[in-house]
Amino acid sequence: MTTPGSAGGLRRTLGVGDAVVVGLGAMVGAGIFAALGPAARAAGSGLLPALAVAAVVAYCNALSSARLAARYPASGGTYVYGRERLGAFWGHLAGWAFVVGKTASCAAMALTVGAYVWPGRAHAVAVAAVVALTAVNYGGVRKSARLARLIVGVVLAVLAGVVVVCLGSGESDAGRLDLGVSGFPGGVLRAAGLLFFAFAGYARIATLGEEVRDPARTVPRAIPLALGLALAVYAAVSVAVLSVLGPDGLGRAEAPLADAVRAAGASGWVPVVRVGAAVAAVGSLLSLLVGVSRTALAMARDRHLPSVLAAVHPRFRVPHRAELAVGAVVAVLAATVDVRGAIGFSSFGVLTYYAVANASAWTLDPAPRARLVPAAGLIGCAVLACSLPAASVAAGAGVLALGVLVYGVRARRGRRKEWLGKR
Repeated sequence: MTTPGSAGGLRRTLGVGDAVVVGLGAMVGAGIFAALGPAARAAGSGLLPALAVAAVVAYCNALSSARLAARYPASGGTYVYGRERLGAFWGHLAGWAFVVGKTASCAAMALTVGAYVWPGRAHAVAVAAVVALTAVNYGGVRKSARLARLIVGVVLAVLAGVVVVCLGSGESDAGRLDLGVSGFPGGVLRAAGLLFFAFAGYARIATLGEEVRDPARTVPRAIPLALGLALAVYAAVSVAVLSVLGPDGLGRAEAPLADAVRAAGASGWVPVVRVGAAVAAVGSLLSLLVGVSRTALAMARDRHLPSVLAAVHPRFRVPHRAELAVGAVVAVLAATVDVRGAIGFSSFGVLTYYAVANASAWTLDPAPRARLVPAAGLIGCAVLACSLPAASVAAGAGVLALGVLVYGVRARRGRRKEWLGKR
């Protein structure tokens, strides 16, 4: 098996700043441009409480992931943690949930790029974006981090402009920041599940554990820092948009941030917001492709996926076959699926993934105080997953059941080979 730091391992090139940027590139992405509207429809005046709930669950997950990443600084994230702490089955389940769920997320982000760049040819633009970013990742994760830094800078500048335009306009009214909970409890929890999807990008930092310098120090620092910065951005944007549109107007908005700057009397900012949304989606897609390919690499090393995907390019030191395979699957999905059908399914997979992470962190320290955070994260993931729309829960559960079946067939074949070898 190829191990971190061996001749066939991945190259450690990323520092704390690079890792934070990769996480921010995944979190401060297309979700902030699209998720606020659906979340407001679900939660009503409880949008800000829903954001707080999502942040608390994400923070618990981040702390659990950081502790685990310090102990197991290898590519694969929760796939590795579940395997080492809970057993092969739970590692397989986490990896399956991540790869399948995030592959759907990749398709959704690619289609978001297409929708903003060329609505009439959204699928074609989406496929082109996948091909281009797969080529960037093929050249090495350092190049990916540099592009992510540029993208994060552009997106943060656009979001800062939205906040200034909205809060500085005559249409801004603090009275619209109704902190009630008209959608409580079901609507608030459903909105929190949608908003949690936007926070989940810090997993990309953990999956890069084999490519950061001094991972035991770098990853635990980068994950909470990236999450805190993303929360600050989301809170500022949510308050600014709510102050102009209010919960009802935000819930009806098709493009919340564009509608907000238009309502604030700054129609000239609408094209800027559209460009920012497209750039943000590219950033999310870039980070997602990196994370999925690294988890596929780890699973292929353990033969939970075809072993051919475990190859590392001798020059670029990246899992080039895994990247090409993931890029090909995402390109096919981007050419054929509807973005709305991918989001809920992906959310269910992401929450399952983090549930396994919290269960793994629970085993690190038997002290009751040390188990409070992973217990809260595990319960939070379960509650939010069950609060998603019934169709998303059913589809997600069905795909997870398929993953369990695949594991069972593989385990049975392994036992049969072992039995035949002893004869």
